[in-house]
Amino acid sequence: MIEPIRAKVLAVRLIPNVAPDLAEKLGLTGNQRSIGMITADIDDSTYVALDEATKKAEVEVVYAKSFYCGAARASGPLSGEIIGIFAGPNPAEVRAGVDACIEHLESECFFYTCDGGKTAWFPHTISRTGSYLSKIAGIEEGQPLAYLIAPPIEAMYGLDAALKAAEVTMKAFYGPPTETNFGGGLLTGSQSACKSACEAFQRAVIDVVENGLKF
Repeated sequence: MIEPIRAKVLAVRLIPNVAPDLAEKLGLTGNQRSIGMITADIDDSTYVALDEATKKAEVEVVYAKSFYCGAARASGPLSGEIIGIFAGPNPAEVRAGVDACIEHLESECFFYTCDGGKTAWFPHTISRTGSYLSKIAGIEEGQPLAYLIAPPIEAMYGLDAALKAAEVTMKAFYGPPTETNFGGGLLTGSQSACKSACEAFQRAVIDVVENGLKF
């Protein structure tokens, strides 16, 4: 039985008027005076939610990093697996971005498992990218994207299946091990093609999970 794994937001902070030295290190522009920070216990779901926020508020993702070894080996109880930082012109826009990120994280973008959480994968279709993932994938803003992540061998096998199943092209490749010891990629095409790629990826991952040594 396939079950969702929902990310948990661990900590959030807003800085209405960020210190000049920190603003410089974050690469903020002259009109980006406020920032919002968020940590969560699942990184890839959060990357998608950060991107979603750029479509709902006047914010830009200026910093987003996964933590080594994942949430199970976090540096503290509120560290989780990722930190994301938004910048915007004022606290209201940044708050709107943070709210949109949290809402999307809790209701739309999940990992999945079929073995009680021992194996997790992320077969997520984004119908319209925001500014953050568009930049990472090198595509025009508003294009569809298949965001595919799984453990190492499942990811490689699944990516091959996804690329063969639909008219999609790989725009980013995350060779294992990533910071969290996973792998995957970002594929683009039509919305229906991206959905088909996600479905093929999931089938391939489940096949490996259920038949690890059957080749």
